[in-house]
Amino acid sequence: MLVIVAENVPPRLRGRLGLWLVEVRAGVYVGDVSRRVREMIWHNLEEGVVDGNAVMAWTSNNESGFDFLTLGTNRRIPVEMDGIKLVSFLPPEAVEVGEEYPF
Repeated sequence: MLVIVAENVPPRLRGRLGLWLVEVRAGVYVGDVSRRVREMIWHNLEEGVVDGNAVMAWTSNNESGFDFLTLGTNRRIPVEMDGIKLVSFLPPEAVEVGEEYPF
């Protein structure tokens, strides 16, 4: 299972995501794709997100049962602790100035 949530992305990217996944709500895409297709979709997200942001989550064989990647500026950032990926919140001021965090 693959889930993508995209915010403030161009319509052409939303249309491209709709080729491989079902848009169940505005900006929320779900589907069941292979690892190779998932990586291709992520590559399309990296190229097309522009000023928006996105998160992609998929089932994985790890402690939590899923894994995820984020893209773009957002207040929520992934942080790994003891091998488990969690989500941390940035202070609102950091998001307002558009700071990028490579996590």
